[in-house]
Amino acid sequence: MSDAQKVNLLGLPRPMLEAYFESIGEKKFRATQVMKWIYHYGVDDFEQMTNLGKGLRTKLSECAEIRGPKVVSCDHSADGTRKWIIEVASGSCVETVFIPESGRGTLCVSSQAGCALDCSFCSTGKQGFNSDLTAAEIIGQVWIAAKSFNNVPHKQDRSITNVVMMGMGEPLLNFDNVVASMNLMMDDLGFGLSKRRVTLSTSGVVPALKELGKYTDVSLALSLHAPNNALRNELVPINKRYPLEVLLPACQDYMNGLADKRRITIEYTLIKGVNDQQQHAEELIPLLKNIPCKINLIPFNPFSLSSYQRPSNNAIRRFQEILLAAGYNTTVRKTRGDDIDAACGQLAGKVQDRTRRSQRYLNQTQLINTKQLPV
Repeated sequence: MSDAQKVNLLGLPRPMLEAYFESIGEKKFRATQVMKWIYHYGVDDFEQMTNLGKGLRTKLSECAEIRGPKVVSCDHSADGTRKWIIEVASGSCVETVFIPESGRGTLCVSSQAGCALDCSFCSTGKQGFNSDLTAAEIIGQVWIAAKSFNNVPHKQDRSITNVVMMGMGEPLLNFDNVVASMNLMMDDLGFGLSKRRVTLSTSGVVPALKELGKYTDVSLALSLHAPNNALRNELVPINKRYPLEVLLPACQDYMNGLADKRRITIEYTLIKGVNDQQQHAEELIPLLKNIPCKINLIPFNPFSLSSYQRPSNNAIRRFQEILLAAGYNTTVRKTRGDDIDAACGQLAGKVQDRTRRSQRYLNQTQLINTKQLPV
């Protein structure tokens, strides 16, 4: 059997892997053995799976494979952040970022090559869109990072403690593959992460959000970035389809459906002179009053295709103080990995854009630089 015809076992959820083994005339408990080899020990060679019989190892080598996405490069920041450039089947490249902190290590995972949405402050959106990632390409990012740390899930000192679906793309627009991957992250035979430590971040795809609770119970983050519809329509254009009066109740319904009490993370990118004024902070207070949440303020990280600027430290602090005084748990995200373009909003990868959006932005930027268009 050619490599193109082989079944890639990486990314198959436990029920699908069990069904696969039954389809080739094997007992389904073989799925348990193989999952441990793949995710607990990072093994991709069937010959190394010593608790499988020689005949089964030979059979698997002929009809199956364990194939992660290709690593193009891995950059290391001065602050310990790592960024992998990973090539996916479409020929585009996506980015995966590991952020070390005291007592935890967070892996930021991509779900699409580019992004179908066009949030005005995000470098990924300016690159256009090429394709959804497969489940193997999504979970493969965790697999690659874990292997680089010799990360074994049952160790107490593992490097990757949290995974956030906050990389390139809108996760809810690649629903099936993202859900399958997150469930593998939480499966004891996968990476064994707590549901509190796997977070999906969405800009607000309401129909998919309403379905999410039927299939998983991961933590939720909302890319809000504005306290009213008029401003959010400019910053997060999907708001025109799913405005705040539709989006926020959908988020609340998802949180209410969880078996335990958790708070939604409200992500708010602060942009100088755009959404960082006192009035914006004061508008957030009544908007979020009925939603158990914590607010994460993200100072804007500049990139070449944007004229936006980062607010001053004083402006950031004043915004935070207003929310803290109103009783909201409000933190400011520390910029990490900006020296390797790995900071929040900077992920761009190398997208073979099918939308031509990236060329339009490039042309616009060139006109601005030559003073043929107003800034």
